[in-house]
Amino acid sequence: MAEELKKLTDSVQSIEGGKCIEVLKYEDLCIQPDVELTEGYKPPMFEMFDRTGDPKVHLRTYCNKLVGVGKDEWICMKLFMRSPTGDALSWYISQNPKKWVNWVTMASDFMDRFRFNTENAPDIFYIQNLKKKPTETFHEYTTRWRSEAAMVRPTLEEEQMNKFFVRAQDPQYYERMMVSENHKFFGIIKLGEIIEEGIKSGMVTNFEVLQATNKAL
Repeated sequence: MAEELKKLTDSVQSIEGGKCIEVLKYEDLCIQPDVELTEGYKPPMFEMFDRTGDPKVHLRTYCNKLVGVGKDEWICMKLFMRSPTGDALSWYISQNPKKWVNWVTMASDFMDRFRFNTENAPDIFYIQNLKKKPTETFHEYTTRWRSEAAMVRPTLEEEQMNKFFVRAQDPQYYERMMVSENHKFFGIIKLGEIIEEGIKSGMVTNFEVLQATNKAL
């Protein structure tokens, strides 16, 4: 009885060991293991996706980089692993590559996983009310505002972005910047920095300080 039990145990361990070996084989781990790149072909440097951007924009950017191989979906699938990073890469490598029978199935899974980035994207109302923090310089605020505005969907045109940025300003900035809505964004930034220097030097009235003073009287 003991001998039969040992044989049965050895048999189970052998099967389990075989399974471990099987899932570590190249054919099981690699996406499109039968696809070989043409000799001398150098894959381009892809934009990296870290799960925080727009997945559709990433897919479009990725495909546009595949000059010469874009119509071969198997190569597209094989090279895609070079583009995610961080949490996006962790998600990608945790998937079973055998379930992706073509490019569309893989791209669809990718879109489904990271679609929330666009669903939770800031809207126009949000960026129009995104104010400068007291601890920020005007340049720091501009960088933060522009970063948030870049995530608005549909994408804002330059003129729209300028208009919403000016309208987001506090009174001491808005009154002096409203005539510059049609200027280049860089010019609007420079004007804002000049106003900021004027406030610091006392040449431009700081309405927030003025209001606080009036309340105290």
